Amino acid sequence: MTFGEKFKKMRSDNGLTQDELANKLYVTRTAISKWERDKGFPNIDSLKLISKTFNVSLDELISDETIETNRLRENKIARKMYIVAMVFFGLTIILAILATIFDLLFLNIICSASALGYIVFALLSKPRYKRLESRKSIIPYVISRIVILVIIVIIGLVAWNI
Repeated sequence: MTFGEKFKKMRSDNGLTQDELANKLYVTRTAISKWERDKGFPNIDSLKLISKTFNVSLDELISDETIETNRLRENKIARKMYIVAMVFFGLTIILAILATIFDLLFLNIICSASALGYIVFALLSKPRYKRLESRKSIIPYVISRIVILVIIVIIGLVAWNI
């Protein structure tokens, strides 16, 4: 897939007209048209803006691999991370119940480590391109970080009480 084909697909996938995209990139509509027809190529500053606008790396933008292929690969890795996160979550629940019932110190320590494993893999379970998109929506991003902070504080309190 050529740069022009990728560029046109990204623009249409995001529901932008050539005029709208030209305004975002501080270029003319004619320049957008030339790039889409592979009659010209943007300069490095424009490439950086395109990369930022569509949440893709410069490598993805100018490489031969399609963005779809990269996103599919990222989604596959993210699914594996999600499964591992859920295993850690289930382990945390089971260990917390056992630690409460049997009041054993080592179960509390393992439970805390398991909760930490859950947090790490839960953060990794979102593909990179979605993490970048989520930073644009500041409220959900801030709320998710607050939730993570609360979980870490709870783990610290549990470990402190051990």
